[in-house]
Amino acid sequence: MPGDASGVVRTRTVMVDSRNAAIIRFDGTDLGEGAVLGEVDAGAGILERVLDRARAGLAAEMLGSASEAFERTVLYLKDRKQFGVPIGSFQALKHRAAQMFCEIELTRSAVIAALSALDAGDAGAGRLASLAKAKAGDAFFLVSNESVQMHGGIGMTDEHEIGFFLKRARVAQASFGDASFQRCRYADLSGY
Repeated sequence: MPGDASGVVRTRTVMVDSRNAAIIRFDGTDLGEGAVLGEVDAGAGILERVLDRARAGLAAEMLGSASEAFERTVLYLKDRKQFGVPIGSFQALKHRAAQMFCEIELTRSAVIAALSALDAGDAGAGRLASLAKAKAGDAFFLVSNESVQMHGGIGMTDEHEIGFFLKRARVAQASFGDASFQRCRYADLSGY
């Protein structure tokens, strides 16, 4: 269907992470039979398979972003000195960094499992895509928050890039269903 078809209304939206998005409304749009994808009244299955790929792909992006934020934070902890020593030598910050590392590695396992299942055409791929998206959302939330906290006041400025990870985390978390939605979906697909 052409984007300028009658009844298609697009409204530009700028997200908190400065990316463009759009709200697309179909109001009285008339489509011919040639516009049907698959079988009539069977679109939900196709849509879920497409969304599963989107969820797993976004989970992979979130994993990469969380990993990058973590690596930048570890470098900052090694470079920033307080009381004559690197702040990374403080036990409380070491514990917080260790927790971030563990959450990233758990997310990595979930993302690899989801992507592998999708590649193999596994019947449980949807469940694993929801698991990966939920885990990535939780991990990216934690890592982006902790990264800003560990950078201190400079972490909240737009001059320092670490705050952009926090903004991206918020948008990515909500896209294609947040962690709560994904946990419910996982339970449903698991028969609970």
